[in-house]
Amino acid sequence: MTSQATPAALLEIAGGYWKTCALHAGVVLDVFTPLGDGPLTAGELAVRLGCDARALGMLLRALAAMELLARSGEGYALAGEAREFLDARSPRYIGYAVRHHHRLMPVWTRLPEAIRSGRSLREHMGGDADPGDREDFLMGMYNIALSIAPRLAQSLDLSGRRRLLDLGGGPGTYAVHFCLAHPEMTATVFDLAGSREFAASVSERFGVADRVEFVAGDYLKDPVPGGHDVAWLSQILHAEDPAGCRTILGKAAGALSPGGLLFVHEFMLDDDAAGPEFAALFSLNMLLGTDHGQSYPEGQIREMMEAAGLRDIRRLDFTGPNGSRVLCGTVG
Repeated sequence: MTSQATPAALLEIAGGYWKTCALHAGVVLDVFTPLGDGPLTAGELAVRLGCDARALGMLLRALAAMELLARSGEGYALAGEAREFLDARSPRYIGYAVRHHHRLMPVWTRLPEAIRSGRSLREHMGGDADPGDREDFLMGMYNIALSIAPRLAQSLDLSGRRRLLDLGGGPGTYAVHFCLAHPEMTATVFDLAGSREFAASVSERFGVADRVEFVAGDYLKDPVPGGHDVAWLSQILHAEDPAGCRTILGKAAGALSPGGLLFVHEFMLDDDAAGPEFAALFSLNMLLGTDHGQSYPEGQIREMMEAAGLRDIRRLDFTGPNGSRVLCGTVG
């Protein structure tokens, strides 16, 4: 294993934000979309975007050096997979998530303050008070889920299962794709009322609006509808403390019929909590943005699932973006 404590490695980590900020600038300025139609010079693109040609040229050269753009003479065009993920017209566009990260950067510069105090800085993170950030967050999470849900739904054997609970499901991306993969299935998306409109548009877009219902509520405070035989919990435990996680898991298990399956999809630490790297860093993001959230070791999640009455807990042969994992248990 290469040491990360050499001067060269440390300086690369310290200056890694240069590349991050170059990508953020490209997405915020929407540099990539016009280049999806063909090569443009810095001057031509500057006119379209209302930017300074000299400064934009510097950015384009940097993005080309990062292999996000291809350069031929004075012209720049989208390179390789950038066309699929950075052109705003693509169904697999991830620019919303990039813009969300851009909004988080000022708060991350105050990480030492959060470490000293042990308190979040969420009042400085925009969030629901900023309509633009809320849109970027919701659309970003939707796009990321859209890259996972179709293949995951197809890979799971849910034959004979009829009713799915997508707890904290937001736009219902997973509920929709579970229904598409299993024509006999109906689904309930349970989340805060602010997600209702977005969820309705997603189910309508995929032609399953008659099979996916939205129930508004707070899974920590409100009753969760029962009678389901599958529960899907994706990326909601990390926002809560252990007591909150136990509450959520208990309610999800209680919403299942005997023999029902409960799936937990999370960024999980290894049991020694030494890694993986993304889950360890994601914990810091939860420190900055929540009062008690964190990444949990896989073993701790297993223990909380067992305490909720689940048995035969196992990890699926699946790894999502940034190393996410899925645990599955059965209601006894």
